[in-house]
Amino acid sequence: SNGEFSQFEFVFWFDCKQISSPEKRYSLKDLLLEFFVKPQEGSKEIFEYILQNPGKVLLVFDGFDGLHGHENSPRCSASQPEKDLCTIKELLSGLIQKKILTGCTLLLTARPKDKVYQHVSKVDKTVEIVGFSPQQRELYITKYFEGLPYCDDALKLVKECEYLFSHCYSPVMCRFICFLCETVLEMGDKSLPSTLTKVFLKFVEQKVPMQKDITAMQNRESLATLARIAWHLGEKHRSAIKSDLLPSKEVKEFALKYGFFLPFAFPKHSDTERDEFGSTFSDFVIQNFLGVLHLMLAEEMKDKSLTKYLSFPSKKKKPYNWMDLVPRFLAGLLFLQDDPYFCSISNVDVKQSTKKQKTLLKYIGRLQINEFCPERLLELLHCIYETQNDDLFQHVTLKLKPDLSFLGIILTPPDVHVLHAVLKRSRKEFSLDLRNSSIDMQGLKDLVGLKNVASFRASLGDTVTLWESLEQTQDYKLLKASTEKFVLDPFKAKTMKDISDLSDLVEMQEKMINCMQDISGCSSCGIPAIKNLRKLEFALGPVCGLQGFLKLVEILAAFPSLQHLDLDALSENGIGDEGAESLSEVFPTLTSLETLNLSQNKITDVGAEKLATALPSLSSLKTLSLYNNSICDIGAENLAKVLPAMASLRVLDIQYNKITGVGAQQLTDSLRKCPHIKNLVMWNPTIPYGVLEHLQQLDSRISV
Repeated sequence: SNGEFSQFEFVFWFDCKQISSPEKRYSLKDLLLEFFVKPQEGSKEIFEYILQNPGKVLLVFDGFDGLHGHENSPRCSASQPEKDLCTIKELLSGLIQKKILTGCTLLLTARPKDKVYQHVSKVDKTVEIVGFSPQQRELYITKYFEGLPYCDDALKLVKECEYLFSHCYSPVMCRFICFLCETVLEMGDKSLPSTLTKVFLKFVEQKVPMQKDITAMQNRESLATLARIAWHLGEKHRSAIKSDLLPSKEVKEFALKYGFFLPFAFPKHSDTERDEFGSTFSDFVIQNFLGVLHLMLAEEMKDKSLTKYLSFPSKKKKPYNWMDLVPRFLAGLLFLQDDPYFCSISNVDVKQSTKKQKTLLKYIGRLQINEFCPERLLELLHCIYETQNDDLFQHVTLKLKPDLSFLGIILTPPDVHVLHAVLKRSRKEFSLDLRNSSIDMQGLKDLVGLKNVASFRASLGDTVTLWESLEQTQDYKLLKASTEKFVLDPFKAKTMKDISDLSDLVEMQEKMINCMQDISGCSSCGIPAIKNLRKLEFALGPVCGLQGFLKLVEILAAFPSLQHLDLDALSENGIGDEGAESLSEVFPTLTSLETLNLSQNKITDVGAEKLATALPSLSSLKTLSLYNNSICDIGAENLAKVLPAMASLRVLDIQYNKITGVGAQQLTDSLRKCPHIKNLVMWNPTIPYGVLEHLQQLDSRISV
């Protein structure tokens, strides 16, 4: 709307919830120019223009996860897909497979992002919006209560309940928590519920109070009916229902009155059809909670059958239900059955509720928690946190394995909070891998600050940002502790940012050494992870390979324990002679280097000469690989000259270069003076047939 995407002349937006009806059939023209917008005239000409200029069209499918029955999307089989009538799933498949409107741009939104991959195996770009930052949460809460006498009290109240404040990263949850906070303050209370389940039970209580009268009885019945609708719609991956399918007018009025429902218009296929109206749940969290309420209230739900909705099967199985928050609310309500309000709507006796709790305890007791994948483990921790049951907390802390990896798993603020709460209760020591988890700085600070977190890995950028913050706030105790816990080894650089972050880490070390000297007057050894880095892999590929490597060379001297430097990547870094020369200049500083792999880097005789001149200064080098470069006889001659001076070398791999029999003979002659070398691998397609076999007979250390 601001004109920032000038390449698009047409933008069509669709709410997937509205177009998901499986019985509806559309042509592409119907979808664009009847359903979305109806031009007063010229529809045919406009549609023809769109077909001829697909590159100028942007189609937005909002809430892709809301498509009914979206698994196993059918292929588009229409003979004229732009004109034939298809279901919305067939139309979407045609667009995704580029059979319809080839060249247009599709923008798909879903929560979570993984839901998109059930339909689309490959996308050009994924953008994940992770939610409000802590500062944005505070701003939202302040704006919500702006002008009210208890504005400051509200912010303080929410921030004091750290778990609820962490949930405020989600705008939907932030609004709920603000509403509840407003109610609590108006009643004169000074505390908020401690779990998400309690928040939503309190929310329902504020909306539908249960006094002992006829209205309360009607409300109880309406709430139970609404909960049943929430569950059965959820099982069908739906959130909207047509008015004529609702069991009664009273239920509809009840749901609309208390904000559980919003009015909803179903799309009509043609001008001859009548408008169909209905209702949709106000948001997905409410539907999740009411669905669980149904499971708790339904008499046909036996104790043992409840556990199948907790969604902790082996990682190969799909979760039973699509409503993501069901397991958490279910676990929470199982331990809230003595809550006065819950008792007023459920009529469940104490013995029955205790039995259900024991069923849950036994079920979790049998789980192989130490074999859980990270996503399953986090879901379990959320469920246990919702119960606030000490026995369950103790059980899970005993079962957790000491090495917990969340590599590549998005950790939201609530995820971090429950993980922190569980680890804090344990007596065991843990090692955490938090790389590429998008963890926020506060979450990283909290986890790293735990005494029983003995070591951690995190993205370098996040770690440096944390340390800079600790330095600015003068929290030198945590700064020192976190640097001692940080692990860098082994490190693989895949992007220019990895190199920049590594450079920032080295620069941070220099700052910290100076800082500690100024404060304590004594010298500091810097960051142990830098000192202890033993293996460094470089895999930037040909585009940024040389540029990144030249920057890396500038800081190599900062790693005194570096033993293995590997530049052999599938995409070939191609550092060439310039990179080889730059590396050779810092050889004297790499006193611990034992393995140097320069395979597949387009090094010629020029680079080989520069390397050969400096190689003897690598006093610990045992293995040198120059496999698959462009080294000829001159390069081989220069290497042959320095082999006797490389006393620590045991293996030299120079195969797949351009060495002829002359270069091979020079290397063999040099090998006689090198009893320390155990293996020389030098098969080259340019060495004449039989020459290498003859040389091998002269010296068995030569590999063919």
